[in-house]
Amino acid sequence: MDSQIYGVRKLIPVVFLLLLIGLSLSAAALQEKPKRSSSSSSSLSTNQINSNSVLVALLDSHYTELAELVEKALLLPTLEAAVSRHNLTIFAPRNEALERELDPEFKRFLLEPGNLKSLQQLILFHIIPNRIRSNDLTSSTADPVRHETLCSEHVHISGKSSGPVMVDLAKVIRPDDVIRLDGVIHGIERLLVPRLVEEDFNRRRNLQSTTAVHPEGAPEVDPRTNRLKKPAQPVPIGAPPVLPVFDALAPGPSLAPAPAPGPGGPQHHFDGESQVKDFIQTLLHYGGYNELADILVNLTSLATEMGHLVSEGYVLTVLAPNDEAMAKLTTDQLSEPGAPEQIIYYHIIPEYQTEESMYNSVRRFGKVRYDTLRLPHKVVAEEADGSVKFGQGDGSAYLFDPDIYTDGRISVQGIDGVLFPVEDSKPPASKVVPPPANTVNKPRRGKLLQVACRMLGVFGKDSQFSSCH
Repeated sequence: MDSQIYGVRKLIPVVFLLLLIGLSLSAAALQEKPKRSSSSSSSLSTNQINSNSVLVALLDSHYTELAELVEKALLLPTLEAAVSRHNLTIFAPRNEALERELDPEFKRFLLEPGNLKSLQQLILFHIIPNRIRSNDLTSSTADPVRHETLCSEHVHISGKSSGPVMVDLAKVIRPDDVIRLDGVIHGIERLLVPRLVEEDFNRRRNLQSTTAVHPEGAPEVDPRTNRLKKPAQPVPIGAPPVLPVFDALAPGPSLAPAPAPGPGGPQHHFDGESQVKDFIQTLLHYGGYNELADILVNLTSLATEMGHLVSEGYVLTVLAPNDEAMAKLTTDQLSEPGAPEQIIYYHIIPEYQTEESMYNSVRRFGKVRYDTLRLPHKVVAEEADGSVKFGQGDGSAYLFDPDIYTDGRISVQGIDGVLFPVEDSKPPASKVVPPPANTVNKPRRGKLLQVACRMLGVFGKDSQFSSCH
């Protein structure tokens, strides 16, 4: 009995040691279990796309334009996450549809950095998070099948086995073009545009096409009637200006053109510079008018000013003196400041006249006075020997080379003399004022005094009062 008790006491430490070892092993197993689960989850999260994926096939396929848009839209991480979750069906437009047939303005809109979200929605609209093979594209009914895309909008697939398959408005031209384990690519004829992207493009295009509002002054009130003045009627394009040509010239020794309410401006309905250049070239090729061309181009800025006037819608007639007439000018006539400009201004008429119109005018009216750009002087034209003579007296000139240049805006008529305005050298006749006569100012009588003197005259007593005389 004592030996049995002694044996049991000897086994107690051994059993206790075994229990401790078992508890330590179970604790280690419990600690190891979450580590394995976390490592397995991390391995799933870091699962990268293999080389056999449909996404890699899209980037390496012949749909290079779509692949380039995917890279520019920064959608590779989004598509990799979508491929890791489910199969994909990609409708890829052919390269010609994106390169040549796409509206250039719409393509420029997609590639602008501020429209990245619209580009991403456009690309995701071509991807369905389901696997749809070619035999699934056709259906026995005529009703289209609605599928949700990665951009949360829907596309409608319709088609029968005998006819073409349509994805919205695009025709499927290459079904099952690329097939992989995680997706399939179908080639379509044109680009699919979601409704939100189309609305965003139209809204931005309308904002860009809207021009700035021209500032308008406050309404003017007529001080006589205290009513608003009616605004001036708009000048139609191509019509002559409302104001005379003198209002388009700024005052000063060098006459510079000022803005005029004509058809000119940034639209350039009339190219006055080219027209002036053409008529100067015509003078040089015609021969005998080199001196005038030299003054217009080299000595003054008249050619530029004439070009601006014609661009503003004005018409001009140039009476061009020939070289023989210009050679008769003396040094005194050209030495004064601004003398060449003043001479040429007197030879420019702000009207469009030809030989026929001027000759008909002088035959009908005898003498015609034309305005010139040298205010306030006018040039007189009259008929002489079957031609038109300008000026009076010794300073007259005849129409020598008619219609050298006529283009509807500028008319050049050659004359054989240099014209100068007739200035009044006679002093004004002074009026002879007669000397004042010696008159006696009588006092002025009022009405009451006149009545009183008349009554006194009846009784013969008016002689006694000096005021009544």
